[in-house]
Amino acid sequence: LIRAAEKFDHEKGYKFSTYATWWIRQAITRAIADQSRTIRLPVHLYETISRIKKTTKILSQEMGRKPTEEEIATRMEMTIEKLRFIAKSAQLPISLETPIGKEEDSRLGDFIEADGETPEDQVAKNLLREDLESVLNTLSARERDVLRLRYGLDDGRMKTLEEIGQIFNVTRERIRQIEAKALRKLRHPNRNSILKEYIR
Repeated sequence: LIRAAEKFDHEKGYKFSTYATWWIRQAITRAIADQSRTIRLPVHLYETISRIKKTTKILSQEMGRKPTEEEIATRMEMTIEKLRFIAKSAQLPISLETPIGKEEDSRLGDFIEADGETPEDQVAKNLLREDLESVLNTLSARERDVLRLRYGLDDGRMKTLEEIGQIFNVTRERIRQIEAKALRKLRHPNRNSILKEYIR
């Protein structure tokens, strides 16, 4: 509520109650996301899970039956692979303190190595990769390839303008122009709104 009061601009014509409700709902959603799970999922992912549940309920009411994955994915304008991945990540995890064996003197966590990424990191990385691919596919093939090479999106190695120019047999300046044009396109709200979720 305090955040809403700080951000409220009466000159835009909105009622404070309407504006404050949005901020309060955001705070509640984030609190639930942070505190309701053994493994804390990224907030934007929790919000997507909530939308999937809401969409499923609406489709069930409209169709008089449980909707298929294809129907849910179509309504939400996402791929069925992404829907399945998010649904899988939404499953409640088993506690590492779960007793194992007849004597129950061992815990599940005793048998799991701690090395590697956490489940929430893996979920966030996979979703980011898929959304990044979706955004890059809105660019031309040349722009897409230049950004992949420039920022090491495929092999993790960032290449210089000169190196990329040699690959495409064009000048360093031409590559710089292509890169600049591609980045301008990515700054468009229709494109960057997808990726902004990952830097909130």
